[in-house]
Amino acid sequence: MTDWSQLHHAYGTAEDVPGLLDAVSPAANDSGWTELWSRLCHQGTVYSASHAALPTLRDMARRWSPTDRQMPILLAGAIAAGTDQPYGEQDPHVVYASEMCDLAQLTEEALGDPALGDDPGTYVYLLAALISFEGVKVWGEQLDGLNDGEYEVPCPSCSAENFIAFGEYGCFSTTDSMYMNETAAKKVPLRPADASTLEGLAQRLHRRALADGQTAVAHKLTYVFGEAQCTECDEVFSVAEAITHRWDA
Repeated sequence: MTDWSQLHHAYGTAEDVPGLLDAVSPAANDSGWTELWSRLCHQGTVYSASHAALPTLRDMARRWSPTDRQMPILLAGAIAAGTDQPYGEQDPHVVYASEMCDLAQLTEEALGDPALGDDPGTYVYLLAALISFEGVKVWGEQLDGLNDGEYEVPCPSCSAENFIAFGEYGCFSTTDSMYMNETAAKKVPLRPADASTLEGLAQRLHRRALADGQTAVAHKLTYVFGEAQCTECDEVFSVAEAITHRWDA
């Protein structure tokens, strides 16, 4: 039995966590989720209590329907992906291997929920959770850039910060952080990957998005796994490699 008094979260000892877990409902607007996120995954940081909560979050997801289980999956996915562990916690993929396997399967079911067709944002978060449970580095935390329509990465040649935009303002690279305004900043069109040439994780994510009817997500993935040109030195580089280099712990 877990001794929560010996565990810690963002604000101290974790005796309050079991009560919060017991009281929370599937509703995304339940304030209990805000309290749990604040304690267990505060700005991406995870703690001993965060990992200890994984079995309960798994059990919640088991009890609830694919539509209702989104909140425990998303929190568990963020915990699994969290690399900021200031107290040197154990690898949850080793300590909670069984829970990770179960959560991955439950997430697969949630991703197949027809209701997600109108909610590509949640689909991306669930997809990130899935690969987090599988132990995929970087992308469990960074895939949500698909929802933002932007990544900020350094050019591998000159280190200039490039904004890789693929949203409502167009699909281009620029060094102007205010590119959403009408400026004279240099913008160079992105070079999306040919879907037929994608391999590995890129191929898997793209095929999965198409199979789930998430064509907009699949289209964005071709930019994330395509190329960009630095607007300072004109170096052409892989967007995905630049993302991985920046955030690979």
